[in-house]
Amino acid sequence: MTSLSRTRTRPPLSSSNLTSTSGHNRRRSPSISVDFRQWDSTNKSPTATTTPPPTPSLSPSLSPLARYVLDSFRRNSNKWCPAVLSDLTKLRRVTASLLTEIIRVSSFTSSHNHQLPLTELFHWAGKQKGYSHTYAAYNALAYHLNRVGRFRAADQVLELMQSQGKPPTEMQFEILIRFHTDAGRGLRVYHIYDKMRRKFGIKPRVYLFNRIIDVLIRTRNLELGLRVYEDFRKDGLKEDGVTFMIIAKGLCKEGKVDQVFEILGRMRSECCKPDVFAYTAMVKVLVGEGYLDGCLRIWEEMERDGVMPDAMAYTTVITGLCHAGRVDDGFRLFREMKKKNGLLVDRASYGALVDGFVKLGKIGRGCEILNEMVKDGYRPDLGIYDSLIRGMCDVERVDKADKLFRVVIQEGLLPGFDTVCPILMAYVKMEEMDPIVGMVRRMHDLGLPALDHLVKFFTVLVVDGLEQQVVKAVQVFRSLKEKGYCSVFIYNILIESLHRIGKINMALSLFKEMNHSQHFKPNSSTLSIIISCFVNNDNVKEACSCYGTMKEMSWIPSVSAYRALVKGLCRIEEINLAITLVKDCLGNIENGPIEFKYCLAILHAAKSGSAAKILSIINEMIEEQGHPPDDIIYCSVIHGFCKKSDPEEATKVFEDLRKRAMLPESRLVMYEDMLKKHLMSMTAGLVLSGLKLFDLESKLKLTDKLRS
Repeated sequence: MTSLSRTRTRPPLSSSNLTSTSGHNRRRSPSISVDFRQWDSTNKSPTATTTPPPTPSLSPSLSPLARYVLDSFRRNSNKWCPAVLSDLTKLRRVTASLLTEIIRVSSFTSSHNHQLPLTELFHWAGKQKGYSHTYAAYNALAYHLNRVGRFRAADQVLELMQSQGKPPTEMQFEILIRFHTDAGRGLRVYHIYDKMRRKFGIKPRVYLFNRIIDVLIRTRNLELGLRVYEDFRKDGLKEDGVTFMIIAKGLCKEGKVDQVFEILGRMRSECCKPDVFAYTAMVKVLVGEGYLDGCLRIWEEMERDGVMPDAMAYTTVITGLCHAGRVDDGFRLFREMKKKNGLLVDRASYGALVDGFVKLGKIGRGCEILNEMVKDGYRPDLGIYDSLIRGMCDVERVDKADKLFRVVIQEGLLPGFDTVCPILMAYVKMEEMDPIVGMVRRMHDLGLPALDHLVKFFTVLVVDGLEQQVVKAVQVFRSLKEKGYCSVFIYNILIESLHRIGKINMALSLFKEMNHSQHFKPNSSTLSIIISCFVNNDNVKEACSCYGTMKEMSWIPSVSAYRALVKGLCRIEEINLAITLVKDCLGNIENGPIEFKYCLAILHAAKSGSAAKILSIINEMIEEQGHPPDDIIYCSVIHGFCKKSDPEEATKVFEDLRKRAMLPESRLVMYEDMLKKHLMSMTAGLVLSGLKLFDLESKLKLTDKLRS
């Protein structure tokens, strides 16, 4: 029996009660006495033999008893065990305030990897005689469960309170709603709300109603939010301005402008007139969701209501209209905004208009906005210059774009890739190499990452995969390489693009050039691409040589390289090497090709010697994965049954696939011939192994000499 089960009344906690006995004939307790009021986990006194090691993570503001309990958990690897129970029984009682303190501090100090067993402590404390949890303890437990990701268990604290005679109040529901709101769990909020009304009969206040409706609308649950709003009105509560605005913004998010007008009418008659901030909030939501017609209707309603739009409202609408291509409407509002005194035109409005006109091909109008912006005392940012440069290059006025680029430099702005890329692309289109080299030299002189920009530029240049663009990219590369602007990454981009369009010889020429270079040696990406090039060029031997080089360098080929090399080995009937490569790929790459996985499945199934089992695996691959059998699948069938010395079963598989029109007659003949050769090769290998085993290999060589 522990001290908690004793029925006698104990005196108040004092050092004399803990460290001494009241009589000489009373047997001393075997447990070591501790003065918990003076407990300090950092105490290293040699007399306190049971004092735990220091715990620097504990706050010095904790009470001594809380520090004692937490340190007991630490000494026992944060587990609920008999040793912890033994330490707890040394206390007279774990009070509700002490339990709350422990849970609160543990929620902040413990990580997800080192969680204390606080739920076990909570339930153990509740079993103490005469003990009753307080609301603060329940709240602390709910907070802890939510913090460690057990939010469903936190919701069950409400039922726990009800069962233990502490019916939850609105405060407990508000805490859980706040947790779910912060995490964006709208449906969970509605679940708590429904439980609050239906199961516990508690009606929220206006503030809590607003919070519930707001999170439901923000998480795209408008119908549930309107259902809660109906309960709000049934309860006879009076809406405030916040309630009306939450509903209005939710309707704006779904584009229901007619219902928004109804809400605004009720807001005027029952509460207050919407102000400029309310209208701006609705306009911002409509613009963000792309409902521009509804946005203009709200704008007209604001003017009819006598509300003067502020600079934020104008900027929001102008920016939204320009981004949607309705630049004329945005420009009209821009002129209206400038006529009103006291409104400061935001730079974003100028930038949106310039970008909008450029996208419409009206470069002159965009330049006019830029000049007007400068006259108004604004300094254009780099984004505005980038838009104009891009527009000028699109209309083949690269000379104007180059002049604007010089203006950017004079303004002290640092050009980025979006600034130089349109100019470089325009020069490529004009097939002028010298200006391209000059632009790259200027980038280098300005301290820009020229090579990084060139890598991005070549990526953009070949992104469409057009043969003409790739050939131009190679020409540009040659011109830049002569001036020293080159990198391995650019080589890889060009080699991969050439391989993609079927220019294998050009890709191999670049690879050969890299091998003879002193500064641009091939890396793993280069060799992975070149393996596919060699296989496509029917040079599997060189592809295997590249693979061997990668293995020597401890590089892992790409999935496409593995696939190409396996396909090439199957084509030249090197089935053993192909199977070895399949296993190597799956061992090095986590999500390897699906056909490789089915290859191993077929090899394993072939041990049973059943053609039906192999056909079921192939059918699964076709029906469930949508992947028809390829060379490695057929080769795995050949290898598996030859290893089992049962070639007839492999023939059954091929015949079945031929009858289902999945294997042409010509390929059937090819695979049957490959089956015979592979069986003879494996048989010869077994014979030689037997000769070596019985030391008959020398006699075989002697016989061959006599015959010759």
